[in-house]
Amino acid sequence: MSALGTDTRARAGDTTAGAARPAPVDLTVRETHSRAYWAVSDCWNVVRRGLTYYQRQPVLIAWQLGFPIVSVLLYGYVFGGAMKSPDGGSVRDFLMPGMFAMTMAFGFMNTAIAVVTDASKGVIDRFRSMPMAPSAVVTGRGVNDLIVACAELAILAATAFAMGWRSDGGILATAGAFGLLLLLRFCLIWVGVLLGLVVPTPEAGGSLYAVAFPLTMISSVFVPPSTMPDWLGAIAAWNPISSTAAATRELFGNPVASDGSWIQENALLMAVVWPLVITAVFLPLAVRRFQRLSR
Repeated sequence: MSALGTDTRARAGDTTAGAARPAPVDLTVRETHSRAYWAVSDCWNVVRRGLTYYQRQPVLIAWQLGFPIVSVLLYGYVFGGAMKSPDGGSVRDFLMPGMFAMTMAFGFMNTAIAVVTDASKGVIDRFRSMPMAPSAVVTGRGVNDLIVACAELAILAATAFAMGWRSDGGILATAGAFGLLLLLRFCLIWVGVLLGLVVPTPEAGGSLYAVAFPLTMISSVFVPPSTMPDWLGAIAAWNPISSTAAATRELFGNPVASDGSWIQENALLMAVVWPLVITAVFLPLAVRRFQRLSR
């Protein structure tokens, strides 16, 4: 029995030794695409995550898209009778482009609160621990918010059209006006991202409305700057929101209020220059702040 057992174990050992061993598996990740490809791919994944969040939180999107409608109806019907158009015509033709600009400007608050909420829940920390492009979290938030802004602007335009507002500037001029409005929203996204990374808690983020209201109210959204005290009118005239509001009124063919100052006479130029300057300043600051979170 002992010899038989020894022979059996020997045969088994010979069989194992003679069997073909599997080839070693290379577990290293080969980079088959450029950095730019992965930056765009990671950005799109962050955008999809944001849009999926809206899909699963219908109350949030109902508030974010419903607030512009309430604002237009409130200012158009409740306060519209107390306002005057500069040319004596329909006040809604003067008011609606300003409301469009105000809604796009207020959007930076939604960006800031979304960013600080993700930071407080540890979502941004999880993103930073993953093998993804460092800029994807910031740029993904920007693209996501710009898509939502397009939906907001479409709803605003439809509501204003139902109230009797019309654009008399032609197709190209109208498209250019909506493009300027989205450009304003795009530049203020980076302001919101930076504030969201600086503010410690979502509750503290709500206090940013104290900054948003003066920013939008001291402008030409509702009244011409010439009707304000001289010092306040100068601030309102140089407000980037005023440049966008005046430029869109001009492109829409709606009444434009101007006192002959350089900033108001060149509103179309400044409606492009202001967003480019704001983006050039705040986009790098937002990316740098994100990269320094662990330091």
